[in-house]
Amino acid sequence: MRDTAKKANGEKRAMDVSCSANGKKATGSKKDDDGSFPVKIQGAGVEAFELQVHGFWLVQDAIVTLLGREEVAPRSSVALALSGVTLDPMTELQDVKGFKAGVTLRLVEEPYSPRSAQAHLARVQEMLKAVRPQDALMEGRSPAVLNTLTQTAEAPPTLHSSKNKRANSKTEQSAEVPPPPAYILPGVSELPPLTILLPTNTHSEAPSYLLDLSLSCWNPPPGFRKLQGDFMYISVHTLEGKQCDITSCPRGFYINRSTLEVFDPRPAQSTPVCHCLTDLLSHISPQFKHNLSSLRHRPSLPAEETLSTPYRTLSWLGVSSLHSHKPSFRGRLGLDQDLNVQAADWNKELQAARDLPQRSLEERLQRDRALLQVNSAFVWAVAQAAEKVIDGFVDSVNASHEDPAFLCGGVFMSMPAHRDHWLGGERSHRAAQRHELRCVQAYSDLEGDLQNLHTIPTALADYRGVRLSAQGLAPGIQGPEQAEIPNGLLYGYSAGPLENPSRRKLLELLAQSAKALSLQRHVVLGPTGHQLPLFTSVDAQGILGADGRYYLLDVYRTMPADANFHVEDEGAVTEEGSFPRRYPHVLCRLRPELVKAFIQHKHAQFSQRVKTHMEENEGVEECMKSADSLNIDAVRKACKDVGSISDIIFEMRFIPNVYSPGVQFPSSDSDAVELQKKLLKEAASFIINDRIPDFMNDCIHGTDIPMDGASLRQALHQKGINLRYLGHLILSISQSDLKHQLRHIMRLAFAEIVVRCAQRFFSGYIQGVETTNLSAAASHFLCCLLVPHFSSASTGEESKKRSRRRGRGGGGAADSMAWTALSGNELWSLIGQDAQETYRLKEGLGSNVDHLVEQYGLQKISLLREMCLKTGIQLRLREYILDNRNKAPISPDDVLNILPVVKHITTTTTDATRMFKAAQNSLQKGLLEQAYEQLKEATYLFGRVCDDLHPEACRCLSQLAKVAYVQGHPAEARSVQLRVVVISERVLGFDHPNTIQQYVLLAVYLLAGGETALAQRCLYRAKVLLLTVHGADHPYTAVIDASLGLVLQGEQSLQYLQSALKLNSSFRGDTDLTTALMHHLLAQRLCLAGDYRGGMNHEKEAHSIFQSKYGEDHPQTKCSADFLTNITQQAVRVERSIRQGGAELCDTPPEGLVPSQDTTLEQLALVNGILKTSYSTRMMEFKEKLKERKAAEEAEKLNWRTLNQPMRAKIQSCRPVMERILRRPQRMWNRQKVNHRKLTLLRNLTTLK
Repeated sequence: MRDTAKKANGEKRAMDVSCSANGKKATGSKKDDDGSFPVKIQGAGVEAFELQVHGFWLVQDAIVTLLGREEVAPRSSVALALSGVTLDPMTELQDVKGFKAGVTLRLVEEPYSPRSAQAHLARVQEMLKAVRPQDALMEGRSPAVLNTLTQTAEAPPTLHSSKNKRANSKTEQSAEVPPPPAYILPGVSELPPLTILLPTNTHSEAPSYLLDLSLSCWNPPPGFRKLQGDFMYISVHTLEGKQCDITSCPRGFYINRSTLEVFDPRPAQSTPVCHCLTDLLSHISPQFKHNLSSLRHRPSLPAEETLSTPYRTLSWLGVSSLHSHKPSFRGRLGLDQDLNVQAADWNKELQAARDLPQRSLEERLQRDRALLQVNSAFVWAVAQAAEKVIDGFVDSVNASHEDPAFLCGGVFMSMPAHRDHWLGGERSHRAAQRHELRCVQAYSDLEGDLQNLHTIPTALADYRGVRLSAQGLAPGIQGPEQAEIPNGLLYGYSAGPLENPSRRKLLELLAQSAKALSLQRHVVLGPTGHQLPLFTSVDAQGILGADGRYYLLDVYRTMPADANFHVEDEGAVTEEGSFPRRYPHVLCRLRPELVKAFIQHKHAQFSQRVKTHMEENEGVEECMKSADSLNIDAVRKACKDVGSISDIIFEMRFIPNVYSPGVQFPSSDSDAVELQKKLLKEAASFIINDRIPDFMNDCIHGTDIPMDGASLRQALHQKGINLRYLGHLILSISQSDLKHQLRHIMRLAFAEIVVRCAQRFFSGYIQGVETTNLSAAASHFLCCLLVPHFSSASTGEESKKRSRRRGRGGGGAADSMAWTALSGNELWSLIGQDAQETYRLKEGLGSNVDHLVEQYGLQKISLLREMCLKTGIQLRLREYILDNRNKAPISPDDVLNILPVVKHITTTTTDATRMFKAAQNSLQKGLLEQAYEQLKEATYLFGRVCDDLHPEACRCLSQLAKVAYVQGHPAEARSVQLRVVVISERVLGFDHPNTIQQYVLLAVYLLAGGETALAQRCLYRAKVLLLTVHGADHPYTAVIDASLGLVLQGEQSLQYLQSALKLNSSFRGDTDLTTALMHHLLAQRLCLAGDYRGGMNHEKEAHSIFQSKYGEDHPQTKCSADFLTNITQQAVRVERSIRQGGAELCDTPPEGLVPSQDTTLEQLALVNGILKTSYSTRMMEFKEKLKERKAAEEAEKLNWRTLNQPMRAKIQSCRPVMERILRRPQRMWNRQKVNHRKLTLLRNLTTLK
């Protein structure tokens, strides 16, 4: 459900400034350490309650928070008063006279305006709307599914309200443990049913409140009633059958005497005037009052389930809305039309948020939150505008059929059909739109003074095959020019010679931004042959808007060109698999991540070259002792070797216009241009020779392994690898000795290529389809993609007849039914050609999808999911038999919706992200306590900005749960992880790879708390999701199977552990540490089953791996050796017993062979990466030294405390001086070379009492 912030309503865009309705989050900072304190709220017919507020809040912030409380909703138009004085909404609470902790604030009812009365009706309608599990799915959003795992016949309450009551005994807990379903057992080829992925059953339906609530037929009020304060008339039909008309006026609402036949606006006899509409409805309808009371006392859900996500996360599956679509009073109240008459000025709101002060932490948090809210509302407005434009509800503002432009909801949307031919047509135009968005993100992320360089809010919307470029209105377009502000073009290729203070200020900002983005100032020849200095690409334009701000436009070629896809000799023929090569468009640019990584790579080369040149002179030590000339000479040579633009310091920058068609440089800069071409070729080679091999290595040994197309794209982009290298990635894997270990990446790469090529053809295919045939055309395309040799003729004419019946009349049959001519063979032929042209696939994709299924193990259901997420198609939740060639597996009725897919910039959470990175650094150093406190602080900061509904906040909370668990707080880890799973489902997707991993981690924490049954259900769901998203042949399947093997007992435990061992050996190799861990776990379980011989063999394998990796003296090797000794001894006893004629032995294995509960939990933590499988020798040495240092400090403190009294008094007199010395910055201590012992001595002296 979207709140007003998501409906492009400019006046209601502010969301709750508090972290949650009652103040603080459980994992935030400590109570009241952020300046929060309680106040008492009463008045306006509301029962008194306590509210946690912050002194820095504005009064308006407190009011917004109050309006979100259950006790106050749906009241609106209220103010706060203290001691009878109404408070100014724009005043900070801490500045209010007499305001303090525990003070009582009164709610004061304010008069309505026509607009605020409509807003009140909207709040009433939202509150009365029954919230059901399917609501999110019907709106195309990803739902939270975790609650459904905890529902049993005895316990219908939600997970968070019941808090998962633990069983009182192990017997009760074991009785509830469900066996694993057959479809998730190892080796089973049957896929899990799709119907179990999402909840299909609802709770008891919410009660009805009214039969009807709509605008009266007597609207609008006549003139003489307007003069008496009538805003509107509302018609109500209660559950008791009573019909009446209600008047809305400044004082509130009252019943009038009008009927369907007679207009009589006078108040009815004995009718009260109620400020809140629900109070009046409760007065006239006892049943409404009773049901409303039940609504207020329903179990409350946590904030992460009730708050709207900043951006819509699409769900590719949904429930059929044929019988589940419920009536809404919203349309009949005219709210959709009237409330959005005033369109928002998105650029004005974004820039106003950017200009908020940042002097303190509190101001930065408020600024980040404001930016997120504005950007979120803008993205929702873009999605709504895209639907209205393509659906035909908006007329073009320029009356152009070639390049139409639209204005809807304050969003300017362009749909250029014809781009300059040199760009390469439609594909180049789409690439330019992507690059524009990426570079707007880069400029938006700049900090400090560079935030004075502004960009216009930008987003892309793909809907029904059309890509729309969405922007806020540029400033100064419609306003008159002002003499004091030289409005117009100040910078750009077409800008004439102009010198004024505004231009100089803009050039200064551009110079600083170029340095931050590693761009080089350069000179090009202008249109008239004059030399033109630039800091950006030739397309960029800098203007001074009418609002006095500097804007940069058309930045799509800001990043350097990719030399691998620029062929200088047009007649040259490139060899297969070699570079450079041609690409379907000419806008191939390097990613920002690649530029950063390449500069770091060159800096490492520079440092090595400096060291080499010093050694060539007189050695490093001699150069450091000798005169500066030798050092400078070594640095100069190293700068020249690596291509630094400076010859005295390392500085690597790029000219974005190199390799740009039509750009000419002065002849005097030929050397600089050649150097840039050399650097760009080196950067292109760096992708091939360094980044792609690094990516392949990470996929084998890393922890975050791609499972679907989205995670593959994210992993490649983090390495700076563009998706146009997918073909080369496949070639590199196929030529690698480790191609068998990378088969899952090969599978994902082929699927991504197929989906991207199919999406391009779907865009052109669906654009020519009439609206009445959209669902049929979409289902036909999916069938052609997934069913070999599919055609409309092969499945009968039923779908064509059904589509014709929907056509509402005859006309235009030939063109409107052209989509039915597409066949599976034709589509795969087109996809194969495009894949060969774009990605240069050596082997090709085959004649149909079955080739990829048989050759690479690709799943059709996974391909269907990827295609739906790419195109915005939402399918009905049911089973799809995709191997049936006699009947279309996907019918028109299965296509529930086509939703716009919006690409947008993301706003930064600066302080929270910085604290999160600091916590990660502390973890790498082994400082758990420090990392724990930093993670709690980062969590609090994320909550202040985005209510934790953010991917980075999800990662932070997950890390906090891990650290809490390692520190021995499983209950806290469980509580945090419950939130993590819900956030991941809602923000990333119910079947996103991160959600799968979070379910497995939740199972570990639940098991630590004794909740075995729920832990198993979480593991079952994780396995089901992974089998659907990718399939069983994936490295992470080994993690889930190993976890199940540790949780289950008996034969099933052995079955899952054997599967995990097989997968680990296959993907990570026979000598990997995780493989050794699997051998050890399997050895333990075999011993429990009495198979000591098999256990001994597996433990030998584990011991051999530990010994080869660590050596004999490592704790891991010694532990394995001890366990092997115990197994051997027990095996000898068993063998001896058998030889002695079957003498009885105790059925229970020796204590050393039976893992305790703590051991099992530790093994689960190792399997899931909560603990590491290897000990860091460096870290152990560091901890030992730290322990020795602390012991020495304590000894010194003890010695000083035993000093005689005169000496202690003398030291006390010197204490202020010593404290001043200790307050010096650390760099001064380093510069003065104060050793640690002296520093410790000073600190000990100052602590003496």
